Amino acid sequence: QFQLVESGGGLVQPGGSLRLSCAASRFTLDNYAVGWFRQAPGKEREGVLCISSSGGITNYTDSVKGRFTISRDNAKNTVYLQMNSLKPEDTAIYYCAATFRYCSGYVSDYAYWGQGTQVTVSS
Repeated sequence: QFQLVESGGGLVQPGGSLRLSCAASRFTLDNYAVGWFRQAPGKEREGVLCISSSGGITNYTDSVKGRFTISRDNAKNTVYLQMNSLKPEDTAIYYCAATFRYCSGYVSDYAYWGQGTQVTVSS
């Protein structure tokens, strides 16, 4: 089956940084848009950032603007989420997902999902 695996989560203090990775197996991400989503306990899963197959970027969460950056390395079949100046409200499970279409901020538009990686921002 197509697989996406996130890594890089952990516990960081406010103001810290993390880089999450989303690695694909058994398929090539080149023709897919890849989005990062996050879900805090008791909250709906929300779109954060998406990068299209051509490299275009769409932001779906105003609170991460200027702090989070999405990028892709097709040679490594991997998409990254660089998170800087982390805040407690960024605490969530972060998921990557792929869709064979244009970028979307809606969970229902994505067919392939990773297992998620926990990001906890706390002092």
